[in-house]
Amino acid sequence: MATKSDYTANDIRVLKGLEGVRKRPAMYIGSTNATGLHHLVWEIVTNSIDEALSGYGNRIIVTLHKDGSCSVQDEGRGIPTGINDEEGRSALELVFCELHAGGKFNDSVYKTAAGLHGVGASVTNALSCYLDVLVYRDGEISHMHFVDGGRIETPLEVIGTTKKHGTTVRFLPDPTIFSTIEFKWDTVSNRLQEYAFLMKDVTFILIDERIGQSAEYHYPNGLVEYVETVNQNKTPLSPVMYFDDFDNETQIEVEIAMQYCNNDYNETLISYVNNARTGDGGTHESGFKTGITKAINDFIEANKLNKGKHLEGSDVREGLTAILSLKIPEKYLQFEGQTKGKLGTNEAFNITANIVSTKLTYYLNENKELAFNIIKKCIDSQNARLAARKAKDEARSNKKVKQDIILSDKLTPAQSKDYMKNELFIVEGNSAGGSAKKGRDRVHQAILPLRGKPLNTDSVSLERLLKNEEFATIINTIGAGYGQSFDLDSIKYGKIIIMSDADSDGAHIQTLLLTFFYHYMRPLITSGHVFVAVPPLYRVYKENGSKTTAQEYAWDDEDLEKAKKKVGPGYKINRYKGLGEMEDVELKETTMDPKSRRLIQINIEDPFLVEKRVGILMGNDSSMRKQWVEENVDFNEEDKFIKEVKHDEKN
Repeated sequence: MATKSDYTANDIRVLKGLEGVRKRPAMYIGSTNATGLHHLVWEIVTNSIDEALSGYGNRIIVTLHKDGSCSVQDEGRGIPTGINDEEGRSALELVFCELHAGGKFNDSVYKTAAGLHGVGASVTNALSCYLDVLVYRDGEISHMHFVDGGRIETPLEVIGTTKKHGTTVRFLPDPTIFSTIEFKWDTVSNRLQEYAFLMKDVTFILIDERIGQSAEYHYPNGLVEYVETVNQNKTPLSPVMYFDDFDNETQIEVEIAMQYCNNDYNETLISYVNNARTGDGGTHESGFKTGITKAINDFIEANKLNKGKHLEGSDVREGLTAILSLKIPEKYLQFEGQTKGKLGTNEAFNITANIVSTKLTYYLNENKELAFNIIKKCIDSQNARLAARKAKDEARSNKKVKQDIILSDKLTPAQSKDYMKNELFIVEGNSAGGSAKKGRDRVHQAILPLRGKPLNTDSVSLERLLKNEEFATIINTIGAGYGQSFDLDSIKYGKIIIMSDADSDGAHIQTLLLTFFYHYMRPLITSGHVFVAVPPLYRVYKENGSKTTAQEYAWDDEDLEKAKKKVGPGYKINRYKGLGEMEDVELKETTMDPKSRRLIQINIEDPFLVEKRVGILMGNDSSMRKQWVEENVDFNEEDKFIKEVKHDEKN
């Protein structure tokens, strides 16, 4: 252990150039998993988008190459290649070799830009095996080539003449930094489709040379088509309402598309600032919520529709899908965090609230019949919320309230009242349920075995759902209600853990349960309370007579090879086909014990992709589902299919 005397001036290390990015990549791209990998693409694409936002170019092409690299081609002005007087180096070199270098710090170059921090291109370079740049500008084709995380291998050179303008960047991520360097078609195509919705004058093209597939996205009606796509499997209550306006003083532009749907208990609000998704919300989302609540309540009061009762924001937004997009000049742009997930611009709150309130009030008054239908849905939501609160208050006061509750006799509850430490295991099959009951921690772990596959809650009525024994038991066991009445503060389990077999049937059960949570208890997912257990696929062991002398568990083929070496010569392998094959001791040790188990936490990183995927896989349109399965599932590789399903659910 070092002492104070060991700490000298020579221990101070200065990370030069892009060294800091390679040393701590997660500081710049959030992670080094698949999410971080794709962040490299977004950083380059965003640069091309900023050119298009400024009026230069209306086509952006992204290509996934056979060697694992990705290229982004635009028709912008081309990155300047001249010498920067202050630095004495070419502007192109500065952009790709220095953090916080770029034209986005100068509002005379870009009025609005998502890449405020100016680290995008250089970070992608820092985390790549190679990065190649071609610039078409001023009649010349200029070229630079970087290797090993930003080292210049080919200095700036002119390699030809051209009449074109724009920039092409091609890079290969460094496999020593990322856990995977395989770009996913779904992830990239979904993001480009989003950009196309947001930029109705720009065409985005994706080419995947690896599988011979391509797609082109162009939406002249922009956010209206975005909402229609998100809601394509829902029953609309209203048409898509579209509003846009700008603030004269700040030049902040606000664009909104929104639609109410029947039989939907959630709100879907997806927001953007300068075309960068703000997944953590911020002042613009707060302004939107304030504005819509004010407009609805003002209309109710003016038309005397709710006996003077004031609706809360959650009542107003039940069943609402809304896309909110702001363009904010650099002068006013403030984000919280490097990855720009949350807007902190104070001016955006009042501007958005005022625009939403004014525009929606006018719309409601011009469409009275539709307005009354929307108001009725909002009031029904309020009544359901108040009824749930009344029932909860009566239960807390120990009044005898008659309730028609369906409970499965298979539920084995936890003993503890320290709810946040409790875990509910929803287990596939009675056999596995029996082992789980024996192996559980009785104080904090509850077990609910499933009888067959659950209902598909994407296509059944609420009445049928509530009559289903398994789902009724889940609802009452969690103890927080469902739909609009769901109260996250009332949950009786800190973790809801889906435990199913590691096969296609198990993956289907996971998907059905996650669909239920997504539709009826979405805050459970967004607040990080839902998990999927990961049971091992193999047990590698050695025996001496009837006694096991050594054993290791393996969750994949890589683990299996390690386990073989660890157990040593003479090993035997037990391939688990299901949870029911595991003894209670094995199930506890590998899948249930917090000290040794593996869990996948479910979250929603991309709400647009989730809405599309749930609609396709769980909706009533079998042709869409068939097309997706044919394009994404290889039935000749069952294990690969299982892993891909689990990966999708994690993300």
